[in-house]
Amino acid sequence: MKLNYYQSDGLSSEERDFQIPEFEGNTGVQALKQYLIAYQANNRQGTASTKTRAEVSGTGRKPFRQKGTGSARQGSRRAIQMRGGGVVFGPRPRDYSQKVNRRVRALAFSRAIFDRASSGEIEVVERFELADPKTRALDEILGSVAPKGSILVVDDTFSDNTLLAARNIARVAVTDSDGLNAFELSLYDRIVMSEKGLEKVLSRVNGAAS
Repeated sequence: MKLNYYQSDGLSSEERDFQIPEFEGNTGVQALKQYLIAYQANNRQGTASTKTRAEVSGTGRKPFRQKGTGSARQGSRRAIQMRGGGVVFGPRPRDYSQKVNRRVRALAFSRAIFDRASSGEIEVVERFELADPKTRALDEILGSVAPKGSILVVDDTFSDNTLLAARNIARVAVTDSDGLNAFELSLYDRIVMSEKGLEKVLSRVNGAAS
């Protein structure tokens, strides 16, 4: 599959072929959907909690006499309809985590790579090489490659200068190729990878497929 390949300065580019796995029809779409749902579910804390009428503080005494007040009969100040009373069917602490097996994760990752590449949303830069940790220098490079939208920058290993320069650009996030996952691939408008970073990502994809 052909991708735009930029020099380190981000100014000159050409199209190059990369061994990105291709899919027909909806193959892998369900795996990708399952992974994205599980990823977000696994990030939920599950700590939301309410108290039932048995747990709230308060007396069990009747708030007023049974008859003669003209109001509905009340049995306890801890009842659900009373101010400060318990909650019915409220949230309780729970575990939202979902298990996704290795093959489904690998298929979801490959499908995410294919979808972004086939849509022209993956750009390849020769390497991220900054002499100084200057935000402006990196911003100019990324501005030439992807002028608009959020960007995920992927490299094999990042130099300290690149990390320091990237942290002040609001639309830019960085991750190494070993930690890249299908959720991150789906989250950003553009994926900008170094050549070595893409090679390592494709080795992960092709290794899982073999």
